Amino acid sequence: MNLVIFMGIQATGKSTFFQQRFAETHVRINLDMLKTRHRENLIFSACLEAKALTVVDNTNLTREFRARYLTAARGAGYSVHGYFFRSRIEEALARNALRGEGTRLPDLALRGAAGQLELPSYSEGFDELSYVSMVGDGTFLVEAWRK
Repeated sequence: MNLVIFMGIQATGKSTFFQQRFAETHVRINLDMLKTRHRENLIFSACLEAKALTVVDNTNLTREFRARYLTAARGAGYSVHGYFFRSRIEEALARNALRGEGTRLPDLALRGAAGQLELPSYSEGFDELSYVSMVGDGTFLVEAWRK
């Protein structure tokens, strides 16, 4: 049983990475799709109960926010792998500008998220951590976390 937690500001490739790496094997929990925390909590709880392979595809900016997933998953016997999506704010703003009208976010939202972002650490309860960077045309470089 494995829970994957994505972490990073908007427009850093998290959803594209999910489609490329996990869409065939894992349930995707994404607040943009579910719209409310209540729905998200219901689906997340169901995934843990069913022992489903699961990806939390949200920004998960702070240790405090990630703790609710980590605590529940560890209590259910899951291993937890965190993927931190690296990006400079200028790159994220440029990618965001290319998004369609319904998915583009205000620049202020991305800047605000960047200001809140806390690097993850093994002390939070992760079994594994990786850096993810976008390189080229929708491809990704995944590197081991440097402690």
